Amino acid sequence: MSRRELDAAGIHDPALRRSYETCRRLHAGHGKTYYLATKLLPPEKRPYVNALYGFARYADEIVDDLSSTLTPEEKAVALQSWGQRFLDDLGRGSSDDAVGRAVVDTVRRWEIPTEHFEAFLRSMAMDLTVTEYATYDDLYAYVYGSAAVIGLQMVPILEPLAEDAYQRAMELGVAFQLANFVRDVGEDLDRGRVYLPLEDLARFGLNRADLERRVVDDRVRELLAFQIARVRRLEVAARPGIELLAPTSRPCIAAADTLYCGIVDEVEKIDYQVFDTRATVPLSRRLVVAGAAWRRAVIARGRA
Repeated sequence: MSRRELDAAGIHDPALRRSYETCRRLHAGHGKTYYLATKLLPPEKRPYVNALYGFARYADEIVDDLSSTLTPEEKAVALQSWGQRFLDDLGRGSSDDAVGRAVVDTVRRWEIPTEHFEAFLRSMAMDLTVTEYATYDDLYAYVYGSAAVIGLQMVPILEPLAEDAYQRAMELGVAFQLANFVRDVGEDLDRGRVYLPLEDLARFGLNRADLERRVVDDRVRELLAFQIARVRRLEVAARPGIELLAPTSRPCIAAADTLYCGIVDEVEKIDYQVFDTRATVPLSRRLVVAGAAWRRAVIARGRA
């Protein structure tokens, strides 16, 4: 399947094809929901989305690989070295890196601004030194680079029909990230981090030490319900942006929206027990969403 997609995208250089395949494997292995949604795009666009995911995942692995024996300081050096090499490669327009080669090609083909990658790398570096955020504005400084710019990187490939598509893509990217924060409270504590703003904890009579007890009481339920409401507000604001994309791109993003933001529905269903249960959208639900989206995708491609 990846060979057909590379052919459709006009990617013929053997080394470049190997790099895109490396990114595809990273995507398929670590981003199963997003990878499923990507299959709803026309084949000629999928390799470029795989490349963007491969870049983000590779950087994230440097930061968050729990099996790594590197100290935070050593991880910071590794991230800075790899990130700077990538940015230098972007400036030159070519790369010998197994992941970077495909990403540089994607950036050049779709004219994606370099500053989006600089912002992403800054947020990844923050994960090595920042363990909590006092306010939502403080958290947003991190989320802009870790999630909003992912939406901005994607929009050119999705072919916007109006400039407002970029703002909506940022909002949807942030909604996805905040939904993950709600689901992953326990896992993030394992990494020494709290991504729920401390001002929100205080609103419900909590502090970080309360979260570290890993007991879900009414205060924690109210805190998580507050976070979920924020996710849903962002999703509602972002949803009109899907219609601002090329018709062949809409089923992919609509499916991703339903499945990613659906995580918070599952958190509610498990009574907010996020410390010992990982909330996931059931396979049956994923298949229903994917099936309906696939039919819309086929129709859109036929009309195109």
